[in-house]
Amino acid sequence: MRKIILSSLLMLIALTASAQERKEVHILSINDPHAAIEQFPRLGFVADSLRALYPDLLILSAGDNRSGDPINDMFEIPAYPMVALMNQVGFHATVVGNHEFDSNQYGLARLIDLSTFSTLCANMEPDPKFNMHVKPYQIFDAGGVSVGVIGVTALGSMGIPESHPDRMTDIKFFDPLETINKYRYLREKCDVVLLLSHLGYETDVKFSAELPWVDIIIGGHSHTQLDGGEIHHDILITQNMKSIPFATHSTLVLEDKKIVEKKAERIAIKGQSGINKTVAELVRYFSENPAFKRALAVSETPMNKEELGCMVCDSYIEETGADLAYQNAGGVRIDTLEAGDFTVGHVMKMDPFQNSAVEVVCTGKELSEMLISCYDNDKQRFPYVSGMTCDVTIDPADGKIKKLVIFDKNGKKLNLKKTYRVVANSYSVAVSPSNRKDQGRSLRISTPDMIKNFLEKQGRINYQGRRCIRIK
Repeated sequence: MRKIILSSLLMLIALTASAQERKEVHILSINDPHAAIEQFPRLGFVADSLRALYPDLLILSAGDNRSGDPINDMFEIPAYPMVALMNQVGFHATVVGNHEFDSNQYGLARLIDLSTFSTLCANMEPDPKFNMHVKPYQIFDAGGVSVGVIGVTALGSMGIPESHPDRMTDIKFFDPLETINKYRYLREKCDVVLLLSHLGYETDVKFSAELPWVDIIIGGHSHTQLDGGEIHHDILITQNMKSIPFATHSTLVLEDKKIVEKKAERIAIKGQSGINKTVAELVRYFSENPAFKRALAVSETPMNKEELGCMVCDSYIEETGADLAYQNAGGVRIDTLEAGDFTVGHVMKMDPFQNSAVEVVCTGKELSEMLISCYDNDKQRFPYVSGMTCDVTIDPADGKIKKLVIFDKNGKKLNLKKTYRVVANSYSVAVSPSNRKDQGRSLRISTPDMIKNFLEKQGRINYQGRRCIRIK
């Protein structure tokens, strides 16, 4: 009888020990929310629901939290509504995305100070004068499992994140892969190593072959919609499209402190019926700004992105008397606009960066060099133009421009030796470096203000079928 009791006790102890050695880490993540504050009541509900099941739930963002909705971006403290909402939902950390720099150096530092979550980025080093509390990594305790989270952000063709260069002066940036590998020692310190990446899906997949000591990459930047997650070189990679239509719930199962299972499921946020009422009340509070609802003009037809880009460039010429104008394609942040009222809110959402207008006096040849340079530094997207049209021949092998032919408003080839007054936004000029003689001067007016003035004067607009670039 004693032997039976002893055997049962030993079995119970063994089962208990086994249960203690098996642990799970649960992570709720989003990426590239771009100030989609209307999604947060539903996101808050999902976070609450998962937290009820998994009290040690980690909540992370893979960057680009701001820039996309004037309610957030034009708040008294720019981008504070997103910080307040992320605080309320209970985020633990975010990585610095390229659009976090839209606040400029001091603005970003202030937002970080207002955050109850950590801001991570290993491959940047701000000047101490900014007092910017960015950490390279942080170790979290997730129910007895140590999770080391490293933040890293992408660098564009100019060696800096893709935001206005003036907003990143006195900040040093370093090669992402070399920087990540400096923290390999976290493999020995942590049960789980997580890379919070604003590098883009293709880079995440590429780096997975070089980072065998990393367990999971929660990614952003490229807005790539995955069906939960993918395994590459034994690393779980997750990402969703922008503006939080989905979030990801990742689960890591550990036995004896070793990961034995990794999985990720996509959770629909848009259309979710449940809401967090406290978060919903915060959204309502931030949204009560009637100034954004004021109609400036009526668009008689729906507008696609190129039609919007042409309209923006028309406003530059109309408001300044310039001969020609251009706008980087990435700076037009609305893909489509329905017919009807064109409001202040639409303008601020389409052009949320508060860039100033810049005039450059240049020859047709110098302009051609600027447009090609802008294309190269804006993810190989040709800028929108006005006062001219452009035939662009692209080399399919490398995406470079093989030939650019510019025509004036009368359909004749632009005189490459003639001098023109060209207006663009300050970011477009900054990412169009060239050997031109005139580097430009500020016109001391923001481009959103020019667009608003233009629309009010027009009253009604119709850009249906308007094209300003032809890609071959």
